[in-house]
Amino acid sequence: MIAVQTSTSHDDVCRHITVEPSILYFGTPVVLLTTENADGTFNLAPMSSAWALGQVVVLGLGMSGQTALNLRSRPEMVINLPGPELWQAVEKLAPLTGRSKIPESKREAFRFEKAKFKAAGLHHEESLLVRPPRVAECVLQLEARANEIRHDVARKFFIVEAQVLRVHACADIVLSGTNHISPASWSPLIYSFRHYFGLGNELGKSFRSHT
Repeated sequence: MIAVQTSTSHDDVCRHITVEPSILYFGTPVVLLTTENADGTFNLAPMSSAWALGQVVVLGLGMSGQTALNLRSRPEMVINLPGPELWQAVEKLAPLTGRSKIPESKREAFRFEKAKFKAAGLHHEESLLVRPPRVAECVLQLEARANEIRHDVARKFFIVEAQVLRVHACADIVLSGTNHISPASWSPLIYSFRHYFGLGNELGKSFRSHT
Protein backbone atom coordinates (compact mmCIF):
# COMPACT_ATOMS: atom_id res chain seq x y z
CA MET A 1 0.00 0.00 0.00
CA ILE A 2 1.25 3.48 -0.85
CA ALA A 3 0.38 6.14 1.69
CA VAL A 4 0.06 9.75 0.61
CA GLN A 5 1.38 12.27 3.11
CA THR A 6 -0.12 15.71 3.27
CA SER A 7 2.33 18.54 3.60
CA THR A 8 2.23 22.32 3.84
CA SER A 9 0.56 24.41 1.17
CA HIS A 10 3.79 26.01 -0.09
CA ASP A 11 4.08 25.59 -3.84
CA ASP A 12 7.78 24.66 -3.66
CA VAL A 13 7.28 21.77 -1.22
CA CYS A 14 7.02 18.34 -2.85
CA ARG A 15 4.14 15.92 -2.36
CA HIS A 16 5.56 12.91 -0.46
CA ILE A 17 4.35 9.35 -0.71
CA THR A 18 5.46 6.35 1.36
CA VAL A 19 7.36 3.71 -0.65
CA GLU A 20 9.28 0.52 0.04
CA PRO A 21 12.30 0.46 -2.33
CA SER A 22 14.21 -2.83 -2.60
CA ILE A 23 17.57 -1.12 -2.05
CA LEU A 24 18.65 2.17 -0.47
CA TYR A 25 21.68 3.17 -2.53
CA PHE A 26 20.52 6.77 -2.56
CA GLY A 27 23.78 8.13 -3.98
CA THR A 28 27.07 6.84 -2.59
CA PRO A 29 30.61 6.72 -4.04
CA VAL A 30 31.80 3.56 -5.73
CA VAL A 31 34.87 1.86 -4.23
CA LEU A 32 37.16 -0.73 -5.78
CA LEU A 33 38.53 -2.73 -2.86
CA THR A 34 41.74 -4.74 -3.18
CA THR A 35 42.43 -7.49 -0.64
CA GLU A 36 44.79 -10.45 -0.38
CA ASN A 37 43.69 -14.01 -1.11
CA ALA A 38 44.93 -16.97 0.93
CA ASP A 39 47.35 -18.00 -1.85
CA GLY A 40 49.03 -14.57 -1.95
CA THR A 41 47.18 -13.34 -5.05
CA PHE A 42 44.83 -10.38 -4.85
CA ASN A 43 41.08 -9.85 -5.18
CA LEU A 44 39.45 -6.77 -6.68
CA ALA A 45 35.81 -6.05 -5.83
CA PRO A 46 33.41 -3.14 -6.41
CA MET A 47 31.23 -1.90 -3.58
CA SER A 48 29.04 1.12 -2.87
CA SER A 49 28.58 1.12 0.90
CA ALA A 50 31.44 3.25 2.18
CA TRP A 51 31.72 6.47 4.17
CA ALA A 52 34.51 8.28 5.98
CA LEU A 53 34.73 9.47 9.56
CA GLY A 54 37.99 11.34 10.04
CA GLN A 55 40.75 8.90 9.04
CA VAL A 56 38.46 5.87 9.33
CA VAL A 57 36.45 4.51 6.40
CA VAL A 58 33.42 2.38 7.29
CA LEU A 59 32.59 -0.34 4.77
CA GLY A 60 29.50 -2.52 4.44
CA LEU A 61 30.25 -5.94 2.93
CA GLY A 62 28.25 -8.99 2.00
CA MET A 63 29.17 -11.88 4.28
CA SER A 64 29.59 -14.50 1.54
CA GLY A 65 32.03 -12.67 -0.75
CA GLN A 66 35.76 -13.20 -1.17
CA THR A 67 36.48 -9.71 0.19
CA ALA A 68 34.88 -10.48 3.55
CA LEU A 69 36.65 -13.83 3.68
CA ASN A 70 40.00 -12.16 2.99
CA LEU A 71 39.65 -9.34 5.50
CA ARG A 72 38.80 -11.65 8.37
CA SER A 73 42.23 -13.31 7.99
CA ARG A 74 44.29 -10.61 6.28
CA PRO A 75 43.06 -7.15 7.30
CA GLU A 76 45.11 -5.05 4.87
CA MET A 77 43.35 -3.43 1.91
CA VAL A 78 43.37 -0.55 -0.53
CA ILE A 79 40.23 1.55 -0.92
CA ASN A 80 40.43 2.78 -4.52
CA LEU A 81 38.01 5.49 -5.65
CA PRO A 82 37.26 5.50 -9.39
CA GLY A 83 36.09 8.49 -11.38
CA PRO A 84 33.02 8.49 -13.65
CA GLU A 85 35.09 7.48 -16.69
CA LEU A 86 35.68 4.05 -15.09
CA TRP A 87 32.04 3.07 -14.70
CA GLN A 88 32.21 0.43 -17.45
CA ALA A 89 35.25 -1.19 -15.80
CA VAL A 90 33.35 -1.25 -12.52
CA GLU A 91 30.35 -2.83 -14.22
CA LYS A 92 32.57 -5.55 -15.73
CA LEU A 93 33.54 -6.50 -12.18
CA ALA A 94 29.99 -6.40 -10.84
CA PRO A 95 28.92 -9.97 -11.86
CA LEU A 96 32.25 -11.55 -10.86
CA THR A 97 33.20 -13.29 -7.62
CA GLY A 98 36.63 -14.27 -6.39
CA ARG A 99 35.27 -17.38 -4.67
CA SER A 100 35.85 -20.52 -6.73
CA LYS A 101 33.09 -22.23 -4.77
CA ILE A 102 30.32 -19.76 -5.53
CA PRO A 103 27.93 -19.29 -2.58
CA GLU A 104 24.37 -20.49 -3.16
CA SER A 105 23.05 -16.92 -2.95
CA LYS A 106 25.26 -15.83 -5.86
CA ARG A 107 25.09 -18.76 -8.25
CA GLU A 108 22.35 -17.43 -10.52
CA ALA A 109 23.89 -14.01 -11.15
CA PHE A 110 27.64 -14.35 -10.55
CA ARG A 111 30.54 -16.26 -12.07
CA PHE A 112 33.99 -17.03 -10.70
CA GLU A 113 36.92 -15.00 -12.01
CA LYS A 114 40.44 -15.18 -10.61
CA ALA A 115 42.07 -12.50 -12.79
CA LYS A 116 39.81 -9.58 -11.97
CA PHE A 117 42.23 -6.80 -12.92
CA LYS A 118 42.53 -8.28 -16.41
CA ALA A 119 38.77 -8.87 -16.66
CA ALA A 120 38.10 -5.20 -15.94
CA GLY A 121 40.95 -3.89 -18.10
CA LEU A 122 42.63 -2.29 -15.07
CA HIS A 123 46.24 -2.25 -13.89
CA HIS A 124 47.80 -2.59 -10.46
CA GLU A 125 50.67 -0.74 -8.82
CA GLU A 126 52.52 -1.58 -5.63
CA SER A 127 51.34 -0.15 -2.32
CA LEU A 128 53.77 1.29 0.22
CA LEU A 129 52.38 0.12 3.57
CA VAL A 130 50.07 -2.80 2.77
CA ARG A 131 50.34 -5.92 0.61
CA PRO A 132 47.26 -5.49 -1.65
CA PRO A 133 48.02 -3.34 -4.71
CA ARG A 134 46.47 -0.06 -5.75
CA VAL A 135 44.37 0.37 -8.89
CA ALA A 136 46.52 2.54 -11.17
CA GLU A 137 43.56 4.11 -12.97
CA CYS A 138 41.98 5.39 -9.74
CA VAL A 139 43.15 8.93 -8.95
CA LEU A 140 42.44 8.46 -5.21
CA GLN A 141 43.81 5.41 -3.41
CA LEU A 142 43.65 4.82 0.35
CA GLU A 143 45.92 2.19 1.90
CA ALA A 144 44.14 0.91 4.99
CA ARG A 145 43.84 -1.81 7.62
CA ALA A 146 40.64 -3.24 9.13
CA ASN A 147 40.61 -2.45 12.85
CA GLU A 148 37.23 -4.04 13.53
CA ILE A 149 34.86 -6.34 11.65
CA ARG A 150 31.42 -7.05 13.08
CA HIS A 151 27.95 -8.14 12.00
CA ASP A 152 25.15 -5.67 11.39
CA VAL A 153 22.07 -5.91 13.61
CA ALA A 154 20.31 -8.32 11.24
CA ARG A 155 23.51 -10.39 10.82
CA LYS A 156 23.29 -10.14 7.03
CA PHE A 157 26.38 -8.00 6.43
CA PHE A 158 29.79 -7.25 7.85
CA ILE A 159 30.58 -3.71 8.98
CA VAL A 160 34.29 -2.97 8.66
CA GLU A 161 36.09 -0.05 10.31
CA ALA A 162 39.22 0.57 8.24
CA GLN A 163 41.98 2.86 9.48
CA VAL A 164 43.52 4.81 6.60
CA LEU A 165 47.31 4.57 6.67
CA ARG A 166 48.35 6.41 3.51
CA VAL A 167 46.54 8.46 0.87
CA HIS A 168 47.68 8.64 -2.76
CA ALA A 169 46.17 11.27 -5.04
CA CYS A 170 46.86 12.14 -8.65
CA ALA A 171 48.79 15.41 -8.70
CA ASP A 172 46.18 16.89 -11.03
CA ILE A 173 43.54 16.92 -8.28
CA VAL A 174 45.75 18.31 -5.48
CA LEU A 175 45.86 22.06 -4.89
CA SER A 176 49.44 23.14 -5.50
CA GLY A 177 51.56 23.44 -2.36
CA THR A 178 48.86 21.95 -0.11
CA ASN A 179 47.50 18.61 1.10
CA HIS A 180 44.00 19.53 -0.06
CA ILE A 181 42.07 17.75 -2.78
CA SER A 182 40.51 20.19 -5.24
CA PRO A 183 36.74 19.59 -5.24
CA ALA A 184 36.55 21.20 -8.68
CA SER A 185 39.08 18.72 -10.11
CA TRP A 186 37.97 15.52 -8.40
CA SER A 187 34.73 13.81 -9.35
CA PRO A 188 33.79 10.47 -7.74
CA LEU A 189 31.74 7.82 -9.47
CA ILE A 190 28.34 7.82 -7.76
CA TYR A 191 26.03 4.80 -7.48
CA SER A 192 22.42 5.94 -7.17
CA PHE A 193 19.70 3.28 -7.01
CA ARG A 194 21.92 1.01 -9.12
CA HIS A 195 22.68 3.62 -11.76
CA TYR A 196 26.05 5.33 -12.29
CA PHE A 197 26.51 9.09 -12.17
CA GLY A 198 29.26 11.67 -11.92
CA LEU A 199 29.02 15.03 -10.22
CA GLY A 200 27.30 18.02 -11.77
CA ASN A 201 28.31 21.65 -11.36
CA GLU A 202 29.33 22.79 -7.89
CA LEU A 203 26.43 24.24 -5.90
CA GLY A 204 28.40 25.76 -3.02
CA LYS A 205 30.73 24.76 -0.22
CA SER A 206 30.56 23.92 3.46
CA PHE A 207 31.60 26.57 6.00
CA ARG A 208 34.27 24.08 7.12
CA SER A 209 35.94 23.92 3.71
CA HIS A 210 39.59 24.99 3.48
CA THR A 211 39.50 25.47 -0.28
